[in-house]
Amino acid sequence: MKKTLFTLLFLLPLTVSASSGVKLESADIDLTDNLSLERGAHHYVTYCLGCHSAKHIRYKRIAMDLELDEDEILKNVAPLGAGIYDQMHSAMNGHDAEKWFGTTPPDLSLIARSRGADWLYSYLKGFYSEPGKPTGVNNAIFKDVAMPNVFWQQQGTQEAVIKTVDGQEVITELKLVEPGQLSAKEFDRMVNDLVNFLVYVGEPVQLERQQMGKYVLFFILMFIVLAYLLKKEYWKDVH
Repeated sequence: MKKTLFTLLFLLPLTVSASSGVKLESADIDLTDNLSLERGAHHYVTYCLGCHSAKHIRYKRIAMDLELDEDEILKNVAPLGAGIYDQMHSAMNGHDAEKWFGTTPPDLSLIARSRGADWLYSYLKGFYSEPGKPTGVNNAIFKDVAMPNVFWQQQGTQEAVIKTVDGQEVITELKLVEPGQLSAKEFDRMVNDLVNFLVYVGEPVQLERQQMGKYVLFFILMFIVLAYLLKKEYWKDVH
């Protein structure tokens, strides 16, 4: 098995595939929009939690920050049987994950901080059909990713438009060839809500930090002024 993996890794650079020329799209992040965050939390539990945990957040914290009743968050967001103090743990175990996908899906608590909101937004919209892949899809932002397109029913089927640029095949755009259950505008909002929620999960105190930061900067500025005046007073007789 080890020899086989080594051989595949060795031959990987020799495979020919199209690189991506698709630019990142901008996500509309608004952490003050509690309705968007609630929808994003619901989408995360529905489509992502089966494989990806977000273990650094609890349903209790989500209810508090989004100003929701605890019973409401358990009914509309949390999976069946979850408790209000539970963390967002995936039901999939590591053994099954490696068997099905070849690797354990990562925890997504900090994915928005490590990748960025625009990257996440573009990645979730960037799946396109490629029958030769184990999952039947590839991604224009994250080439050869093991993750399937969990939004295929909502988004529909996309195909990559590939052109040759300087002797290299490049994906220039993704074209929708089979519409999904949602319109393009509705799907964009769905993905944006999910990314908005992941940005919140990455730093739930972000709004408080930004608000407090103004007072901290004002305090530092006032301290600098007082320190300068004090220095002038001490050194006024020194020549």
